[in-house]
Amino acid sequence: MRIKVIGAGSIGRRHHDNLISLGIDSTLVPWREYSPAVMDDADAAVIATATDVRVGPIGDAAERNLPMYIEKPVAFRPEDLVRIEHMTRDVAEKSVVGLMMRYHPAFRLLADQDVSDAVRFSLDIGHDVTQWRQNWLFSESYAAKPNGGGVLLDLCHEIDMGTVLFPGLALEGVYSLGHDSYPEVDMSSRLTLVSPKGAAGSVGMDYLTPKLHRRTVVYGFERMYDFDFAAQHYVITDENGPRTVGREMERNEMFVGITGDWLRILRGEEPENRLVPRLDRVSESTALTATAWAARQFYGTIEKEIP
Repeated sequence: MRIKVIGAGSIGRRHHDNLISLGIDSTLVPWREYSPAVMDDADAAVIATATDVRVGPIGDAAERNLPMYIEKPVAFRPEDLVRIEHMTRDVAEKSVVGLMMRYHPAFRLLADQDVSDAVRFSLDIGHDVTQWRQNWLFSESYAAKPNGGGVLLDLCHEIDMGTVLFPGLALEGVYSLGHDSYPEVDMSSRLTLVSPKGAAGSVGMDYLTPKLHRRTVVYGFERMYDFDFAAQHYVITDENGPRTVGREMERNEMFVGITGDWLRILRGEEPENRLVPRLDRVSESTALTATAWAARQFYGTIEKEIP
């Protein structure tokens, strides 16, 4: 099997290395060297470019009937998402979206619980973007672009997790903070949401918190779930009191897990994870992300220096 990885940033390189480790003939193609012809001898493609240039290679792969692994978010403009869904309709059943938190063992446990008694919920993630990587500047990254950048798109896994736990979420509003040096780029955003059963909740993300936090809390009248993914501490509380469940994990395990399931799908086998984010089954998640990006309202700016 020959797979072309389009985009040679940190995520593209990770996909390339993982594919090789899984025995796949992978070729890494930097965006600056890309042309549609590089896909002519491929069996499938990984689309790991910046979001604002993703529609082109997705269309090129679809024209060649190539299944795809598309990094998240699939698109940030609702109209682009419609175009992509139309272009990929013949390969969507064999394509996946890089929503890797569906492969976190603790989230898989949470997704198997009955949360129908929930009255409210919160899913939050944040980390100081200047601490992410060595020798890396935010200003030189895709995240600093007004089109396709910003924290809502960058850290949209929590939006997807919300749609898994509470299908049919309705978006009430998106409240964002910007930065004078990066016009139209959100540094912090919070979505307010309501489930079909009336549970009110939020999804929040930021580029600012000094230490990584990633926490999902579901408040129900029968059980409360308090899952701290950063500390790897997971607590379920019911009438008998709290109990801690162990679900330790190394981050790359999620990448390997989702890639392994994509390869199983390509080989006509059943995926290992029922939550596998097949392109034809994640439209609620991808649409909510694009709709939320378009609905951002900026209520202020932050003064932190972000080079």
